[in-house]
Amino acid sequence: MARIGYDRNDGRCVLCGKSREQVRKLILGVYGGVCIDCIALCNEIIKGESAPPEDFSFGGVPKPKEIYRILSQYVVGQEQAKRSLSVAVYNHFKRINAPSSDVELQKSNILLIGPTGSGKTLLAQTLARILNVPFAIADATSLTEAGYVGEDVENILLKLIQAADTGDSMQATIRNAERGIVYIDEIDKIARKAENPSITRDVSGEGVQQALLKILEGTVANVPPQGGRKHPQQEYVQINTANILFIVGGAFEGLDKIIERRISESSLGFRAEAKSKKDRNIGEVLRHVMPEDLLKYGLIPEFIGRLPVVSTLDALDADALKRILVEPKNALVKQYQKFFEYDGVDLVFTDDALSAIASEAIKRGTGARALRTIIEEVMLNIMYEVPSNKDVKKVIISAETILEKKEPTLVTLGEMKAAS
Repeated sequence: MARIGYDRNDGRCVLCGKSREQVRKLILGVYGGVCIDCIALCNEIIKGESAPPEDFSFGGVPKPKEIYRILSQYVVGQEQAKRSLSVAVYNHFKRINAPSSDVELQKSNILLIGPTGSGKTLLAQTLARILNVPFAIADATSLTEAGYVGEDVENILLKLIQAADTGDSMQATIRNAERGIVYIDEIDKIARKAENPSITRDVSGEGVQQALLKILEGTVANVPPQGGRKHPQQEYVQINTANILFIVGGAFEGLDKIIERRISESSLGFRAEAKSKKDRNIGEVLRHVMPEDLLKYGLIPEFIGRLPVVSTLDALDADALKRILVEPKNALVKQYQKFFEYDGVDLVFTDDALSAIASEAIKRGTGARALRTIIEEVMLNIMYEVPSNKDVKKVIISAETILEKKEPTLVTLGEMKAAS
């Protein structure tokens, strides 16, 4: 038993090393003593470590405004979606970092609804970059219910584990993966084929939704480290999905009609104008989506319940596509200009050329995805020829280059000197 005393000739504090003559009191134990000053200091340290929850720091997670600001550096438009994602992600990381309390905070998995090429995948990729967490993309169309030809849902987690590889032990990799983000694309393709449950098995639709329920909610999943189908003799790695943020996205073609039908039925007796698909703003319609609309589309109630945050994206118009070409940090025009800069050549796109590219992308109907394809088609021969021509110092891309496939204007060093 420890005792207070001054009778040991060799009594020193084992923490600070002061002798008994230098301290007020020395509490002696079997292996030595601790002075009163060191005990007071330890007490202060313990009090500091047990600070109340309101003083808790959330591990450096950016605030919603900061997340929104960084998203805006890469994603043009989609203001509502960026705000919604910023708040949902911030709350998600508060949930997994905060001390345990008497209030259970549920997961904030996210459903993104928007046309092809509107920026769903880019939003998810940028979030992972901001938060510096492992990120994996999966395609829902390749998933099937366990026991059928196709990928098991656990293979989604395998991709995350591979992305989270730290080069250390498997345990360290798993811990890293358990705070990652998974984006599942084409989620609308696993909607069941009819609104009412079918007596026949729907292995790539409702069956996949059922299989995804547990990992979306949070479970300890057995993942085959080599991928492929699971079988009894196989070894597994276990991963807890409770703190993994799942973002699922899809175009949900035809959902707007379901929403309009519901709205028109609820407003019978009021004057309503019928608009063609060309005239109406589909993004505006999708903002009124309700769980019952998703249910009619073919998502099962339990699956909808695991996705509490629903955010819609607008179809990109010509102005938005034009801004995408030049404004983001990774804008296509900036990328190509950097490629030419390495060869000492100045690449210029006229304003008419940018408008022509945006117009062509709208005609192709694949949103921002079409922009790179159009530019590649135009730039292939230029990027092949110019590096070999040391006289060329400037390349000007005009609307005629885009629309009529005319050769771009090449300005040589001599012409630049003559003009100056």
